[in-house]
Amino acid sequence: MGVSTSSPDMGIALVTVDFPPVNALPVHGWYELADALRAAGRDPEVRCVVLAAAGRGFNAGVDIKEMQRDSGHGALIGANRGCYEAFAAVYECEVPVVAAVHGFCLGGGIGLAGNADAIVASDDAVFGLPELDRGALGAATHLARLVPQHLMRALYYTSRTATAAELHAHGSVWKVVPRTELSAAALELAAEIAKKDGTLIRLAKAAINGIDPVDVRRSYRFEQGFTFEANLSGVADRVRDTFGKAQEESA
Repeated sequence: MGVSTSSPDMGIALVTVDFPPVNALPVHGWYELADALRAAGRDPEVRCVVLAAAGRGFNAGVDIKEMQRDSGHGALIGANRGCYEAFAAVYECEVPVVAAVHGFCLGGGIGLAGNADAIVASDDAVFGLPELDRGALGAATHLARLVPQHLMRALYYTSRTATAAELHAHGSVWKVVPRTELSAAALELAAEIAKKDGTLIRLAKAAINGIDPVDVRRSYRFEQGFTFEANLSGVADRVRDTFGKAQEESA
């Protein structure tokens, strides 16, 4: 359990997240992921990073139960800072990052995938921000990198999800494949990127980040301020306390 890094092929680092049962990361998990991504990017032998996950889905966001156990704001602050670091580590990785997404990509998963350089997804993958149902705000910055502006707003306000096929139609997902072919497809794209000169690919990553129209770090930090406001007002706790109860009552 945790975050591991392997080298499946020359020039490629595979960073795998594994926090059962649904890859809802605790505070230390976000920092662990950030450290792994930054380390992979600093490795002079690496020219592309593949970010993948084990288990049922790519990422279910933050560990809500960790927050519910905290009577203060320590877990909230830790989660917000951890997410900020992990999202930034994807974006600032010195080499391109390919996200291999399967199952659910929710909340913090959108922050990771939205900051990746390319996304390969399985045909069962769904993408969304259920933040309003969980007493939180944030990652609209990253969802806006995946879908057009008005669709982003509708998805955000309703907490609905979009399929991998829909994102592929919008051009944000490179390729959609059956679940069993996801790893091979992501590694195939990574291998094509890794054939480039290591110095030049790093310059290309820095250049492309430099011409981005939105500063994703500042934009996401702005969003996080409203999460703190929601918590200070008490509305976040009120909504968060209902998390999971509807499913339990219907069971």
